[in-house]
Amino acid sequence: MRRIQFFLFAGAVGFAVDVGVLWLLLRFDLLDPFSARVIAIASAMLCTYLINRTFTFGASHRRVSVESARYGGVGIASALINYVVYSACLIVLKDFSPYLAVVLGSGSATAFSYLGYSRFVFGPRP
Repeated sequence: MRRIQFFLFAGAVGFAVDVGVLWLLLRFDLLDPFSARVIAIASAMLCTYLINRTFTFGASHRRVSVESARYGGVGIASALINYVVYSACLIVLKDFSPYLAVVLGSGSATAFSYLGYSRFVFGPRP
């Protein structure tokens, strides 16, 4: 149960980073909503990696480089799910809020990322 609580905490912090970076980039017209979301997701992924590695799962039995590569692989797959849902909302539903699209995209990727991180990245020794 502790793992899930810390995972949700990491997700909440990552979500705040994601929305915060997106807001800054959109508020000051630095990027369009699609490009800004790539930067926002990458920022959130770095943040959640640090929290998940430190508190949720702990360091794995793998070298940090292998662990990071596995985390990145799961994170990229999760980010693609997230980004596709986000983009579909903005493309299909004209005038849809990018912030609401972040909620839907993030929610759609949460279960996938937990299973990937807990089993593939930080799972038990073989």
